[in-house]
Amino acid sequence: MTGLPDDRALQDAVIRALADAPFRASLEWRRRALADPDRVERYARFLARHFYHERIVNFFKYSRALARVTGRAPEGILKSPAFEALLPGIILGSRDTATAVARLVTAHVAAAQAPVPYLADLLRYEEAMMVVEAGPRVWRDADSAGEAGKAGRSRPETVAGTALLDLAYDLPVVLPNLLQSWTDVPQAPERRTKLLVARSAHGRVAVARSDENVAAVVQLADGTRTLGEIAGAAGLGVKDLEATLQGLVDLGAVRFSSGS
Repeated sequence: MTGLPDDRALQDAVIRALADAPFRASLEWRRRALADPDRVERYARFLARHFYHERIVNFFKYSRALARVTGRAPEGILKSPAFEALLPGIILGSRDTATAVARLVTAHVAAAQAPVPYLADLLRYEEAMMVVEAGPRVWRDADSAGEAGKAGRSRPETVAGTALLDLAYDLPVVLPNLLQSWTDVPQAPERRTKLLVARSAHGRVAVARSDENVAAVVQLADGTRTLGEIAGAAGLGVKDLEATLQGLVDLGAVRFSSGS
């Protein structure tokens, strides 16, 4: 069994090089001279296109359903010079890369200026979904949001990446219709709608309707304020705040940090 730790470290380095373009360009990686740099680069770029193709098809599926109206499939950006320009800095799965790729998709589809009144809202929603899903996971059950209520953890903190959307159209009404067979573009009611997009520690993305109270709690929960301080600032009773927080914890939008 001798040498296994070194083998594992070597495997980790190769995997990181394929997923992390800045690391692949670093002296730390290049001095190892483990493989032909051009072949590694070609394979890494193939992986990047495959990785983001899957995510674009998943998170921009509604814009994809509208492609016969917009004339622009969201995944079309993967063959664009703009995506090529991202490749030297791509880190697969990172939130920064997800943000950059999602913005390219949004700009690509929006440029069609299609006669879909809620298209801008839809693209904001889909972009938020893709960005919220990205970032590191917490795989140990002991670290999950379900542990938030345990002793010694008393200060709520909004989880990084959680997004609040203030939309002009009620998207949840129209989204299911977009994925069904239609001739005329399904319409969304024009009414202000707040949505909260969050991800659990294990990567499940969820969307819930929000209101002013929920938005206030999400914005105030910074890991330093006590429940009483948040309740006072948000104008909520402590019982109402506790119920709101429980829902946010279940959604993955809030966790509890250790209080002093």
